Amino acid sequence: MQKPVVVGRPAASRVLLVGQAPGDKEPRLGRPFAWTAGRTLFKWFHGALGWSEDEVRDRIYFAAVCRCFPGKRPEGGDRVPSPEEIEKCAAWLEREVELLRPELGLPVGKLAISRFLGERPLAGTIGKLFPITFHGHDLDCIPLPHPSGASPWHRMEPGMSLLKQALAQVARHPAIRAAAR
Repeated sequence: MQKPVVVGRPAASRVLLVGQAPGDKEPRLGRPFAWTAGRTLFKWFHGALGWSEDEVRDRIYFAAVCRCFPGKRPEGGDRVPSPEEIEKCAAWLEREVELLRPELGLPVGKLAISRFLGERPLAGTIGKLFPITFHGHDLDCIPLPHPSGASPWHRMEPGMSLLKQALAQVARHPAIRAAAR
């Protein structure tokens, strides 16, 4: 893992968005989802909620499974954090949940989804709301696919339709409506 640690704005929110880990541009830009995947993510939120990027960052607390860039894979693309790296960072996410007591969790991508719901196929997960208990705290979980340009899943069926369902679930959630006030 390569420092620096990347964290979101200090948003006192009941909505928690959790990504995998920062990419290589995020440490330099000083915020999560600051590059290509972020542009796509904020486009999704703008379409579903009508919020600008700044409004999303002010109204949703951004966290990650791992807080530092994991480095590149030899064959290209970002490396997925190892189970040991995930475990070393786990206390941060657990403490954030303890402090924020979110009503809604938005895990983004397979790794974040697996931290909340265990390993499962995206097609059976995206577009659904799951009431869960995460480290002793009850919350609703609406998984989102990763908005990466490297993943075509959200740009083809069934991903496009399931993403639309997931964003509609997000828009209807009481925690989102409360964050808009």
